[in-house]
Order: sequence, then structure tokens, then C-alpha cells
Amino acid sequence: MFWLLKLLLWLNFPNLKLIKVDELTRWLNEKASSNPLILDARSQEEYAVSHIKSAQWIEPTNPDISALSEVALDNPIVVYCSIGYRSAKVAQQLHHAGYENVFNLSGGIFQWANQGKPIFTDKHQVETVHPYNFIWGKLLKSKYHAHIK
Repeated sequence: MFWLLKLLLWLNFPNLKLIKVDELTRWLNEKASSNPLILDARSQEEYAVSHIKSAQWIEPTNPDISALSEVALDNPIVVYCSIGYRSAKVAQQLHHAGYENVFNLSGGIFQWANQGKPIFTDKHQVETVHPYNFIWGKLLKSKYHAHIK
């Protein structure tokens, strides 16, 4: 199913810059002043279950780009969602707003978790991710599924 997602992203967002989980991990581990701003483009409910440690939440369907007015246009930004489609839309909007170094996390937080990378609720490391829905949740290893009512 990831191949279908990659095809959809390529067709709908041909200029989208992708960053792989391992590349982002290396970037974050450098602890340099050039670390990217990380934006989580999922619902607040999904974000509350878990997120990448330094991620800030951004509304995925109607993002408030003006809230980022303090962020320099050349500052690197990495956007992610569950699998990468909602974040691709946000990344495209950021690019159209003039941000020059915007990346979409390939495979989203599902790929991040599936590769055993740390996820957090507030400042506490956790083991589960919101599965988004039944179908797309199949891309998340079952051991990482949060039990959502």
C-alpha cells in the first residue's frame, strides 16, 4: 500500500521534497542549530496520543500559516501526518506561502514508529500511535496501535 501512496503523492504533489525517516533521524541527532521545525499535520486527537518529540501541531485541513510568521522563510521545516498525504497538502501550502525548505516525512509517523523511532505524549516516551482509521492503520505495525474508542 505504501507504493500506492508514493504514486499518489508523486502525481498530486510533483514538486514535493521528501525526507526519509533515517535522514530525519540523522538530522535531529546532529543537535545543530539548523534542526528543522517539525509540524504534525494530524488531528488534535491523533497528536494527543503521540507525536515526534519536538513536533508542533498544525491544523491539517486549514493550516494557519500566519502562526509561523516568526519562522524565517529559509528555515527548514518537516511536516508529517499518519502516512504522508495530509502533510503533503500542508507542505505544499507552506511552499506556496514562500517557505523554501519544506520537506514531507516519507511514510509519516507510521513509518517513524514502524522503524522503532521514539514517540511521545508531552515529554513522556510512549509506545503507541493513533491508527487514523481501519484501512490506513494497516500500515502501522499492530504493536504500535493505540486503542481508540
